[in-house]
Amino acid sequence: MKSDNPSPDKMLRLLSPLSAVALIVGIVIGAGIFKTPSLVAGISGDAGWALVLWLAGAMISIIGALCYAELCTSYPSAGGDYHFLHRAMGRDLSFIYGWSRATIINTGSIALLAFVFGDYMSTVVHLGAYSSAIWALLVVLVLTGVNILGIQASSRMQTWLTATEIVGLLAVVVAGFWVDAPASGAISWFAQAPAPAQWGLCLVFVLLTFGGWNEAAYISAELKGGPRTMVRVILASMVTLMVIYFLVNLALLLGLGLSGLSQSKTAAADLLGVAFGPWAQKALGLFVAIAALTSINATMFVGARTNFAVGSDWKALRGLGQWQLNIGSPKQALLLQAAISIGLIILGTQEADGFSAMVEFTAPVFWGFLCLVGLSLIWLRQTDPRTVRPFKVPLYPLLPLIFCAACAWLTYSSINYAISQKAIHVSMWLIASGILALLILRIREKSMSHLPDEA
Repeated sequence: MKSDNPSPDKMLRLLSPLSAVALIVGIVIGAGIFKTPSLVAGISGDAGWALVLWLAGAMISIIGALCYAELCTSYPSAGGDYHFLHRAMGRDLSFIYGWSRATIINTGSIALLAFVFGDYMSTVVHLGAYSSAIWALLVVLVLTGVNILGIQASSRMQTWLTATEIVGLLAVVVAGFWVDAPASGAISWFAQAPAPAQWGLCLVFVLLTFGGWNEAAYISAELKGGPRTMVRVILASMVTLMVIYFLVNLALLLGLGLSGLSQSKTAAADLLGVAFGPWAQKALGLFVAIAALTSINATMFVGARTNFAVGSDWKALRGLGQWQLNIGSPKQALLLQAAISIGLIILGTQEADGFSAMVEFTAPVFWGFLCLVGLSLIWLRQTDPRTVRPFKVPLYPLLPLIFCAACAWLTYSSINYAISQKAIHVSMWLIASGILALLILRIREKSMSHLPDEA
């Protein structure tokens, strides 16, 4: 298999627009939509305002997506966020970001989603005391193999998985409009507005459920059709997600009522059980497993591209910068990602609540760097005005500033939440280890400075 070292912004365009939309939607729709609606309903205390909060989260996400559309079309690269930070804020900060994605953001997401998949698959085929972990390990190994086969195999599977996942959510929507109103009483619509603190807490969960749209940046250099297609893909993905999430929440409210939804831990399954019987309630477990599977595959796809971009920048890590041009796959980067994810899965067997652990572990780092990416757009507008920008964020600089402010607030909120759970130290130690790794790399780069660069 031919291996080459192209720069991250000179990849072959092998990804179709439909596959790109499926990839983005598949990343975003995961286990969150099956968990967070009941939390938002319970905290808001009003059906109408709960829906407004979901729309507000969608608007913030769309603003962020517009910012990314400008960055993606102006600086297309398989390095995505890493590439933008590198151009705007330098090599060192972008390395810390790449390290954080490799050790915290992406691999933590893969491990959590793998456990979700394992939990639901264990209800079908139980593999013993560590059944969930075994299923989790197996799915990481299998999907890594699929991605190593190349972008065509991965994107085809992603399209079908996303379609199946959406069918499951549509079943929830149909169930919500099918069943009679709950016996618990009428639903209150806009009877009482939530307090400001409740708005903030609800948006944390809403935006967590919308999280992942920024991964579109990692396919910008591989998408057929160029910059104009990239903008359409991002907007089509966000509108699709907004419509699906709104309808799912409306269906859950209509089918279970505000009280029933807020008190349910498995709201979607409960609704299907009411509408179609116990068999449908059990079948939803398979759809949740597929949702997790879809997100794992998509997260692997984009996550390995950060590792590849880091390897392309640092001579001491050039092994990660190897790319199989004929299939569109960064093999070494995928293998590193799988190894770290497997390590986290092994450690995760000691955790009681993987979903909460994921929020505590990843959210402060994720939102902090996302804020820096938003600032990068403003900085690059000032320092690099000659670059052709096929798409520009409307109402500049208002929308980018709103996005940066939202990210900064979410960083602060998620840090406070992690501190309250005594979990912030884990992420901070890993970032500190990234700084140490950067110092070691600097020393190695100096010792290798006499070696010629490879073509």
